[in-house]
Amino acid sequence: MGSIAEPSLDYEVIIIGAGLSGIYSLIKMRELGVRVKVIEAGSQVGGTWYWNRYPGARFDSESVSYGFSFSKEVLDEWKWEESFSPQPETEKYANFICDKFDLRRDIQFDTRIATAQFHASSRSWQFASEAGETFTSRFLITAMGPLTEATLPNIPGVHDFKGQSFHTSRWPSDCPDLSNKRVAVIGTGATGIQTIQTIAKNIGHLTVFQRQPNWSKPLHNTKISDEEMAKIRLRYPEIFQRCKETTNAFIHGNGDTRKTLDVPKEEREAFWEKLYSEPGFGIVLSNFQDIHTNKEANDLLSEFIANKIRSRVHDPVIAEKLIPRNHGVGTKRLPLETHYFEVYNQPNVELVDLRDTPLERITEKGIRTTEKEYEFDIIIYATGFDAITGAFDAVNFIGVNGTKLRDMWKEGPRTYLGMTVQDFPNMFMIMGPHQAMGNIPRSIEYAVAWVSKCITFCHERGITWIEPTPELTEEWYEHVNNCAKGLLANEVDSWMTGVNKNVATRQKRIVMRYQGGILVFRKYCDGVEASQYAGMKLL
Repeated sequence: MGSIAEPSLDYEVIIIGAGLSGIYSLIKMRELGVRVKVIEAGSQVGGTWYWNRYPGARFDSESVSYGFSFSKEVLDEWKWEESFSPQPETEKYANFICDKFDLRRDIQFDTRIATAQFHASSRSWQFASEAGETFTSRFLITAMGPLTEATLPNIPGVHDFKGQSFHTSRWPSDCPDLSNKRVAVIGTGATGIQTIQTIAKNIGHLTVFQRQPNWSKPLHNTKISDEEMAKIRLRYPEIFQRCKETTNAFIHGNGDTRKTLDVPKEEREAFWEKLYSEPGFGIVLSNFQDIHTNKEANDLLSEFIANKIRSRVHDPVIAEKLIPRNHGVGTKRLPLETHYFEVYNQPNVELVDLRDTPLERITEKGIRTTEKEYEFDIIIYATGFDAITGAFDAVNFIGVNGTKLRDMWKEGPRTYLGMTVQDFPNMFMIMGPHQAMGNIPRSIEYAVAWVSKCITFCHERGITWIEPTPELTEEWYEHVNNCAKGLLANEVDSWMTGVNKNVATRQKRIVMRYQGGILVFRKYCDGVEASQYAGMKLL
C-alpha cells in the first residue's frame, strides 16, 4: 500500500461544488494538509445561495442555528440581520467565510465537470470539464447540493414564448421591473410561495398557475438588533448543543409523545395555536409525534391549518382551491410564508387551478389551458429541481469496470451511510441520497467531519482504495427502508420521495432520504468509524 500523496496526481482531493458543503470541505482538507482543489460551475461561492436570487429567497432555518459552528472567531465577528436570513445576506456570509480563510486560491470557478471516472490501475479519479480541461486526484468529495438541477415544466412550447421567461434559480441579474407587467408564475412550492408573496407587492397583474396547493404556515421573521446579537453570541454553545440533541438538528424540540387523539380538543388546538404563532418549523418538528404516522391525527392538524387558510383568504372559493386535498401537513416539505395567502385578496392577482383547467402548452404570447389562452409579458417557472440525485445524473460518474452511477441508480440510489457508494472507490458524498439532512449546515458539519476522519485514516495507513462492499450496501439499504416504514410522507408524491412530474425517470416513489432521525444516523456512522470501517474494502 502506497501513500495517498501520489506525485503524479494533480491533487489528493478534488471537491465538486463551492456551496456551504464545498467550502467547509475545503477548510477541513486544508487542516489535513493535503493538496486540494474545489471545482465550481458558478462564478462565485455560495452554491444554492449564489444561483437562487429570486425575490424573497431566504432560508427557513433559524439564522442563529444555520451558520457554521467550527470557528468562535467567525461566530464573534458575523452578525445575522434577520431571524431567517434572506439570500443576499446568506451569500454574503459564504463570501465572508471564504475571505476569512482565504479559500478562493484553492477554488476554480466557471468550470462545470462533465465526467468523473475512477481508474483502478492508479486508484485515482480523473475529471474532465465541459471545456475539456482535465484534473486528477486520489479522493473525490461531491458537494453539489440536494437542490441544484432546475427543471422546467414537462409541457409543449416551453421555448416558444416570445416574452421574457426564466426559472427562479436563474433569475436575471438585471431584475425586471414588474410594476406594469402581466406576469405568470407556474408553481406554488416553497420557491413559488416566496416569489409570489414578494413580487405581488409591486406588480401590474399576477396570474398564479397552481399545479397542486401546498400547506404552509407563517415564518414570523424579525430583525435582529445589535443588542440581541450580542446575547445570541453568548448563547451559541447552548444553541449548537441543542441542535446536537434534536432529531433534525434544529432548535425545535423532538415532539410531544402523547397521542394526538388522547389530548382533549381544546388543549390540542391551544397547543397548535402556540406552534402556529411561533417562528419556524415547530408545527411539524415539535408537534405530537404521531401526526407523522397516524392519518387520523394528521387529518385533524390539516383541518386546523385549513381553517387558518379560510380565515385569511376572503373569497371562500379561492380559499378551498388553496387547501391541499392529496396530502397532509408535514408529509411534504412544509414551506414557510409571510402574507402569502393574503396575496389572493389583491384585485390584480388571479389563481388558475390546473387541476380544474390543465395546462396545455406555452404559446408565443403566453400560456394556454384547456379553458383559454392567457397573454403575458413575463413567465416565471417556479417548478423546482430534480432533487438529490439530479446533480449526480448531470455528471457522468464512472466507477469500477465502467459502471455508470446514473445507470446503477436508475431504480433508486444505493449507498453506504449516504456518503459512499459501492463500485465508486474513494468517492464521498456530502448531502447525498440516504443521508440525514434536517438543518443542512449542522448536517454538513457532521458529514464533512466524518469524511475528513475517514481520509485521515486512509492517509495514516497508506490506504489508497476505500469502498463499501455489496453486503454493507445492502445492510444500509435495508436500514434506510426500515426507518421509513409507517411514515405518512412516504405515501405522497414529492421530491422527498423521488417523484418529479417534470422528469420522465422520476415517476415512481422511492426512499430518497434517511428518515430515522439525525441522532440514529450519527450513532450508526460513529459506530462505523469506531470499528475502523470494518467490512469496507481497504487496499
